[in-house]
Amino acid sequence: MEETFSELHNYSKYGIYTIFDSEDILLPNIEIKIKRISENVFSYNRKDTEDNISEQMIPTKSNKLTIELSPIRPLNYPARRTNYVYLDLDTPIFLSEGSAATIFARCPIEIGVFIVHDKHKDSLDWFTCDPVSSRFGLYGLPESGTLCKYAKSEIVESYEDSIPFVNAVLKINLQNDLDEGHSISKIVFPISDNSIYYKNSRAIIDSVTAVLRKKLTLEILDVFSKPAQTDWTLAPTYESTIPVKRMDMGVD
Repeated sequence: MEETFSELHNYSKYGIYTIFDSEDILLPNIEIKIKRISENVFSYNRKDTEDNISEQMIPTKSNKLTIELSPIRPLNYPARRTNYVYLDLDTPIFLSEGSAATIFARCPIEIGVFIVHDKHKDSLDWFTCDPVSSRFGLYGLPESGTLCKYAKSEIVESYEDSIPFVNAVLKINLQNDLDEGHSISKIVFPISDNSIYYKNSRAIIDSVTAVLRKKLTLEILDVFSKPAQTDWTLAPTYESTIPVKRMDMGVD
């Protein structure tokens, strides 16, 4: 499926690129051109569909440039304001008391470009292929809520169902430990706790577990991350890691 998609749209793929002379990378709404301009210097040019251009010069220690193109967490565009993601599920999930379910849902991503050298990966550039859908949302009350990256999230069948370069698939394990049934229509969690993995033009994210339970007198949805079991390639991390305070989700 990945090969068919890339060939149909003539898009590039995630992964390592070793460049001796020039390389053109084509993604949805984005075109990147890398070109040697002298023996040990390359130029980097990124242009979007609105003709916004980002240019950089890259000196190298040898006559080649190695980069990695990979999915990264959706925390940088249009600005870095939060570590939280708010997934608004397109179809609510009803859990009767004592029941559990597992779903797969789409989660937005951004794209990172890294320079690979001396076993290190340095962040060169980042962008989104879907700027129209990149927005913030507030979870909770205006005076005390949590600012999140907000996205409408479609429930899909498997890890293979991401939209290349636009989103990744997240496995969500749902569990109801309360003594009555509830619907779950949203998942809010700090995505800075989750790693991303890629294969060709697809991406997946570490899974989350969401448990409906009692905390003192309150009914909450307790959400925490769990590493994915996969042989897909682990993506580098673009943004710096900072501590995130845990937040309890209320029950609708």
